Amino acid sequence: MSNYENKLGIKAWAEADRPREKLLQQGRRQLTDAELIAILIGSGNKNETAVDLSKRILASCQNDLDKLSQLGVKELSRFKGIGEAKAIAIVAALELGRRRNGANATEIQKILSSVDAFNVVKTDLADLPHEEFWLLLLNRANVMVGKHFMSKGGQAGTVIDPKMVFKIAIEQGAASMVLVHNHPSGNLKPSSADINITKKLVELGTLMEIRIYDHIIVCNNRFLSLADEGYI
Repeated sequence: MSNYENKLGIKAWAEADRPREKLLQQGRRQLTDAELIAILIGSGNKNETAVDLSKRILASCQNDLDKLSQLGVKELSRFKGIGEAKAIAIVAALELGRRRNGANATEIQKILSSVDAFNVVKTDLADLPHEEFWLLLLNRANVMVGKHFMSKGGQAGTVIDPKMVFKIAIEQGAASMVLVHNHPSGNLKPSSADINITKKLVELGTLMEIRIYDHIIVCNNRFLSLADEGYI
């Protein structure tokens, strides 16, 4: 393809190569990730088509949509041809996909395993660039009676006040709970601080007669259970 042809916009392509027309003619499942993103941004820049620009954005994330979901408007706007409006469209579309994946989590009523706990919170914590700490509050039948955000930190960690943890549990009438936080670093291994706060809360829970069943560490679509690993 000549340099002139390379610089042509989507309207000048062969009809079969246009993402919008391809979606109409062949269905949404036939489009590549880059073609779907190209539909969102509409146009590229003077040197790239929308699809080429989308491929470049994906390549910067190792073609991993989870990593792309971690980019905010500011990071996306650094790509030539992506202004604030286009960046917002990409972020909004990825957030809708994340919410759809988490739609079934509300159907889970009982927390009987670490997998159940992970399924409840994975969409809340996946892709976050910072650390957050949450509580899953359960009644005596292990039915979840509340999901409570506790605190937000940086990439290195977040601070937890044990008094506030049990204050919230008592106010919600919880008989037990599961602790949850994420590791934006990508490393699932619990830190010494993770282990220490878990042991402290377990001990306090014994005194307060509010059992700590587990502490789940979330990292995108993976998790580690401190109970399964023998720390609880």
